[in-house]
Amino acid sequence: MRKLPLLLVLVLPQVSCGQSPSWSMLKKTIRATYPDVRHVSTDSLAAWQVSSASAPLLLDVRAEDEFAVSHLQNARRIDPDTRDFAMLQNLPPDTPIVTYCSVGYRSAAMAARLAEAGFINVVNLEGSIFAWANEGRPVYRAGHAVQQVHPYDAVWGQLLKKELHAYTASPE
Repeated sequence: MRKLPLLLVLVLPQVSCGQSPSWSMLKKTIRATYPDVRHVSTDSLAAWQVSSASAPLLLDVRAEDEFAVSHLQNARRIDPDTRDFAMLQNLPPDTPIVTYCSVGYRSAAMAARLAEAGFINVVNLEGSIFAWANEGRPVYRAGHAVQQVHPYDAVWGQLLKKELHAYTASPE
């Protein structure tokens, strides 16, 4: 699985000292690394999805095996490393887009690339799917709500509630 180099350099020293990665350090690091990326909270996204006629396009910026375990409802997966946005070519540049991944780093990078490609209404879900699921919000597999999320790896998985961990899309 692909690692998060800059994030690891900045956050892993606390892990090597016996501490778990912290949400506050992670959020600061993501905001410092991608200062031009706007963020949306889980509360705001949940409200946006139900109250708006123009619900955002949700882009899941995780690997296929992570997406297979679960994702946000109606999300479309996009490879974390892609710079080819052909799948989005028919979208107007002001289409509301929300990117998310496990904790927000890969999706912040994607949000920045989408902005560079001319999309002007892109935001990153702060805390991403880990924060979403930890708050008891629904995640889906094959159109059905599930209570499992791929924990990415042992380090970053510490930010996801243990009872939600699943490395494969096993039946509930």
